[in-house]
Amino acid sequence: MLQIYNTLTHQKETFLPLDAHHVGLYVCGPTVYDYAHLGNARVYVIFDILNRLLNYIYPTVTYVRNITDIDDKIIQASLTSGNSISEITERTTQAFQEDMKSLGNVSPTYEPKATEHIPEMIKMIQTLIEKGHAYEAEGHVLFQVTSDPSYGSLSRQGLEDMISGARVEIAPYKKDPRDFILWKPSTGDIPGWQSPWGLGRPGWHIECSAMSSKYLGETFDIHAGGQDLIFPHHENEQAQSTCCSNKPFVRYWMHNGYLIVNGEKMSKSLGNFLTVRDLLKKASGDVLRYGLLSVHYRQPLDWTDAGLLQAQNSLCRLYTAMRHAPKEDAASPDLNKEFLSALADDLNTPLALHILHGLASDINKSSSEKEKAVLAHQLKSSGAFIGLLTEDPDVWFQKSPKNCSEKALEGLHIECQIEARNKARQERDFKEADRIRDHLLEAGIALEDAPSGTLWRRLK
Repeated sequence: MLQIYNTLTHQKETFLPLDAHHVGLYVCGPTVYDYAHLGNARVYVIFDILNRLLNYIYPTVTYVRNITDIDDKIIQASLTSGNSISEITERTTQAFQEDMKSLGNVSPTYEPKATEHIPEMIKMIQTLIEKGHAYEAEGHVLFQVTSDPSYGSLSRQGLEDMISGARVEIAPYKKDPRDFILWKPSTGDIPGWQSPWGLGRPGWHIECSAMSSKYLGETFDIHAGGQDLIFPHHENEQAQSTCCSNKPFVRYWMHNGYLIVNGEKMSKSLGNFLTVRDLLKKASGDVLRYGLLSVHYRQPLDWTDAGLLQAQNSLCRLYTAMRHAPKEDAASPDLNKEFLSALADDLNTPLALHILHGLASDINKSSSEKEKAVLAHQLKSSGAFIGLLTEDPDVWFQKSPKNCSEKALEGLHIECQIEARNKARQERDFKEADRIRDHLLEAGIALEDAPSGTLWRRLK
């Protein structure tokens, strides 16, 4: 039974979809004016895990992740760089998709672009005006917050907090400071579309409401994104969608915690702004993915070089154990039950990774080649389920030192020697077993044969 934390109710709930045969999932996608940064990556890796889990449980999942390709940030990037908006958005969208693939993310069912859904947005705005939830003012169309008595239920913010929010624009044409833009005029070289209110372009919030309703219906199961989107973006989405359809908008809201770098907010001004593209030059995509999954998604994640190194070493250990899996394994996936239970408990990826390491330990301790193969197959299947351990171990290790630190590679060498010694003992080649033991002892590594397996320690 899948349990997820619902931001709307502030509690963990049993997930009950509208249709047990078809689940709808919407994740707010990128605004394509620059390369995806590590904070973006966390959102899409986490909810890629959710998508995989939903697909395992339910027959059909429609996963929508939009592309915002018209926005003031994009317009500003065009003015600054001298490149056209289409050049920027096409190049950045392609880079985003490449980066997501490098991180091991599955492509969404639909990846709609905002500029391709302007008619749907205009229709929705017209409906809101007709129902008395929106009004025109100085070429703008605004949503009237006071017309929605439930406004604020998602973010649970008071009036003072909303008005003082950094992204709440105070403007003289607003009836209420909290009213937000549905449509705004375009002048000069700014892109625009013809509408009943003149040449203009949509506000940010209306995009997701229009696209989610087109692909998932007026009410759907799960809407997800970063914690920073709760207010005003998701609050505004919920208001305009429910007022337009007179139906509930989303049944379960999910949000991941903030990502910081070395204890500080990620910022270009602080010099700690990390793009996925730059990080892929330092480490492989699965190492980055492991690091992003190492902390529970609702908790803050402090990204450090030490954490990245730990992710590298952890994957080294898992791939070492996975070498026991049969090379040509046509067997169906064999997912560990405790591993699945961890994921079903509000995407507890740290516990899921811990269980993978438990399997690796069991493999290393086992003296039965048959048991090792069975456990290694389970490790491989479970790891692949969350987008890890998808390569042949020999191929993966050829990528070092990118994938493994010097210390980890040394540990890998020791584990390989211990494995060779255990094999020699099983074949009653005690001379070879003693040779390996003595060789390691000369290198300062002492072995201890215990009931649980062969342990090693470094001599002082």
